[in-house]
Amino acid sequence: MLRVILFLSLSLLSVGSHAGQQGDAVAIKKVVLDYIESQHVPSPKRMSKALDKKLAKRTYWKNADGTEFVMETSRDTMLKVAETYNADGNKFPENPRKEIKILDIDGRVATIKLTADDWIDYMHLFKNQQGEWKIINVLWQYHEQSRQQSKK
Repeated sequence: MLRVILFLSLSLLSVGSHAGQQGDAVAIKKVVLDYIESQHVPSPKRMSKALDKKLAKRTYWKNADGTEFVMETSRDTMLKVAETYNADGNKFPENPRKEIKILDIDGRVATIKLTADDWIDYMHLFKNQQGEWKIINVLWQYHEQSRQQSKK
């Protein structure tokens, strides 16, 4: 009898944990959509909801002289991107690609892969004290890696 009670207790804990992860997965996908869709249809307000104040977005980049470095983009710059990058409406196709793959959720942290039309973003998110998921790290590259450089 004790084994049955123990088994049922552990099963219920597992179901509760799974239900919590499902809710987190929905919330995480919404944050990632806020991030990418705020670039499709310019919206710094929507981008702001997705990003932590300490966002660090990075990629490897090559200068015109061929030297490589790590290029960093801040939250403030991403808010400008959301406002200006697609202001003319010509940076994305009519139905932009936005594939979101949740690679891992563990407690208050998650790792995501976003595949967009021209690039991929590997993202780290965390759930803050208010229970909101925020993007804190992004590592990205173009699909066509030859674009990872300044024009000469």
